[in-house]
Amino acid sequence: MQILNEHRAFNGTQRFLQHDSSEIGLPMRFALYVPPQPRALLVYLAGLTCNEETFTTKAGAQRLASELGLALLMPDTSPRGANVPGEGEAWDFGVGAGFYLDATQAPWAGHWRMESYLMNELIPLVQRETGLARTGLFGHSMGGHGALTLALRHPGRFQSLSAFAPIAAPTQCPWGHKAFTGYLGDDRSAWAAHDASALMRAQAAAPYPGGILIDQGLADKFLAEQLHPEAFEAACAAVGQPLSIRRHAGYDHGYYFIASFVDDHLRHHAAQLAG
Repeated sequence: MQILNEHRAFNGTQRFLQHDSSEIGLPMRFALYVPPQPRALLVYLAGLTCNEETFTTKAGAQRLASELGLALLMPDTSPRGANVPGEGEAWDFGVGAGFYLDATQAPWAGHWRMESYLMNELIPLVQRETGLARTGLFGHSMGGHGALTLALRHPGRFQSLSAFAPIAAPTQCPWGHKAFTGYLGDDRSAWAAHDASALMRAQAAAPYPGGILIDQGLADKFLAEQLHPEAFEAACAAVGQPLSIRRHAGYDHGYYFIASFVDDHLRHHAAQLAG
């Protein structure tokens, strides 16, 4: 791993790093905050158009993470520099929009392998480097979709889970239709394996008995058309999964919303990761 730059923060260290990814086939950047006494690892997945710097610089999470002993890992949201035709033409597909899955369709399948990158490469690498085994997962929007789906697709890998304004039922929204068609193809039978609401309904028992936390702003312009938290809420109820979904009047989809409630998410994870 190459350290691009690092900064002292709340008696810990905020680093921005780069490494050569075998899963992606390209250099990948990520951010890592290590508190003075790390006890667990918390992975944050960012949303459309974002990168490893977005949450790191906008959420204000390091102060409480330092107090709670949470190391914070912030990956990038997609490969960069692959030079795939059309990769930068849309803000909701291609660069900055990896959707945390492994593409099966050309020309994306060669590099757009974000699920394998995270689960087989980056997270294990950081766990080894930090010596932290207990790991939580959360994210925002597309990253909320990623957090929910990766946690459900990889049982036992994460001990805590939460999300901000997740794309909770991508098979039912335009963002999901566009991404899944491009990355996975027209066969919709393959889409459900990357839909958090469908994955939750398929559970035999509650996978997170300690509860899942979701925060959603009611002034979010994407709520009605793109996010569908009610679908995930119904799926959790159907399998007995404890869920705290908090709906906040006046809050939108951006990082002022995330910064307003990030401390609650850090405490949610710290409590479950302590066990």
